[in-house]
Amino acid sequence: MQKVTIYCKNTRAYYDIECGTSLMQLYEMIKPQLRYRVVTARVNYKLQNLNFLVYKPKDIEFLDVSCPAGMRTYVRTLSMVLACAVRELFPEYDLRIEHPISLGYFCTVRGYDGEKMELTPEKIARIKERMLQIIKEDRPIEVEEKRTKDVIRLFKEHREGETTLFEALGNPYCRYYRMGDHIDYYTGALMPSSGYIDIFDLVPYHDDMLLRIPCRCDPTRLEDMCKQDKMFEIFTEYRNWNQLMHISNVGEFNKVAKASRCFEMIKVGEALHEKKVAQIADQITSREKRPRFILISGPSSSGKTTFSMRLRIQLMVNGLIPVVISMDNYFVNREDTPKDENGEWDFEHLRALDLDLFRRDLKDLLDGKEVNLPTFNFETGKREYRGNTLQLKDDTICIIEGLHALNPELIPNIPREATFKIFVSVLTSVNLDNHNWIPTADLRLIRRIVRDFRFRGYSAVDTIARYESVKRGEERWIYPFQEEADVMFNSALLFELAVLKRHAEPILADVPKYTNEYTDAHRLLKELSYFEPIPAREVPPTSFLREFVGGSSFQY
Repeated sequence: MQKVTIYCKNTRAYYDIECGTSLMQLYEMIKPQLRYRVVTARVNYKLQNLNFLVYKPKDIEFLDVSCPAGMRTYVRTLSMVLACAVRELFPEYDLRIEHPISLGYFCTVRGYDGEKMELTPEKIARIKERMLQIIKEDRPIEVEEKRTKDVIRLFKEHREGETTLFEALGNPYCRYYRMGDHIDYYTGALMPSSGYIDIFDLVPYHDDMLLRIPCRCDPTRLEDMCKQDKMFEIFTEYRNWNQLMHISNVGEFNKVAKASRCFEMIKVGEALHEKKVAQIADQITSREKRPRFILISGPSSSGKTTFSMRLRIQLMVNGLIPVVISMDNYFVNREDTPKDENGEWDFEHLRALDLDLFRRDLKDLLDGKEVNLPTFNFETGKREYRGNTLQLKDDTICIIEGLHALNPELIPNIPREATFKIFVSVLTSVNLDNHNWIPTADLRLIRRIVRDFRFRGYSAVDTIARYESVKRGEERWIYPFQEEADVMFNSALLFELAVLKRHAEPILADVPKYTNEYTDAHRLLKELSYFEPIPAREVPPTSFLREFVGGSSFQY
């Protein structure tokens, strides 16, 4: 047999193997040490399922469920098992994975006419029991490839989900997955069989059901459910908004994008945003005891700055005088900044702020005193005073935007009624199809890549390399407090990936192959490939999208 040489990054060694060896056979041959069960592998930095056959020299790295790519593979496979269970029990219905919530995935079951099934606890228990049976049977999951038109016909004959993603890609051939008689399409790799699933749960949630997944930091147990009622309301609101345009997936979106209605979609999306900001301003103004401090928080690239500026305008319309206090000016001097476990400056830590000074200044402002506001010099790493003073009048209201704005530890000395807390996020509002979605973190990453390249001189490699650290900071300092908000605002726009596509694709295409960042760049390019591009010319200068693509009338 002809031999081929591969390099395994896990063992840092070369191996001569027979052509046509599968990744699973290779794994069993060399037995690299992983903390948990192997679920997928990076082959020349592109994710592949373990049934992938090796015919040429490759760099190969085996991954378990503890890494982000491995967890995505696990969740996709779990989704296929759930979809199969629903189909076997209720042949006239299909699973729809709506969105992530409460550290799991909110799911509904709908008929082909769009009517939603009433999911009683008994039905959910039946579905879970069928999932356990499928897992016990350890059904093989195989990859098949045929001409796209034949795949579309096959899916329609079997009534197996959507075919819009095949049509969107426009490739002559496409791959799909088979598990026994059940066929399905997923945008990334799956595990070799249903028996790889060992940790999951399916529970009632808001009249439907929640698919619970393994804990990201300890995959041997389930994620702890957290209450996210306000977040759920926002998802529901935006799903209802999308119905105004009759759009629930990328196929329906592309039909609108190709027609003249795409510019109507932009106008409706922007109008809905403006209406929501105005409603929040009205809610602040109409309180019997008007708050003096508006605290705004949200993850990276959520549009917090644009939201603050648009809210400021709406508050002015309501007769108030908004002033902005930047939390960045309350950084401790550089040498006093906490350090992380690697000995690096941890600027995202709560104690990176001079809490005593911040609390004292806000208390003095609340008491009607004049305060000398600091300015942080980022070049010297020192706090300075440049004569910027502030005293609150009856019609003055402070807008404070920052990472820790919703943290109860920030200003425990300020009465709760003196504050109004807002959480700004980016909740992807259109799914690819019933079983595939774009993670909200990916949407924010695409925004950040475009912004960093255009305005900060960073390459996509730089931005992607930092992103896991950014997300860890968000999970520690932002997300635990999001339900503290009085209101939540979703800055995502239905059309934005179609606009960002033109900007992001050339930046991502420059990410060199055979780098760690190429894995994410390749995934993001694939997600963007499903969308029909839309020109940005109709996007108004006050849009949240302008913060990232340029052309904003606001000064950042």
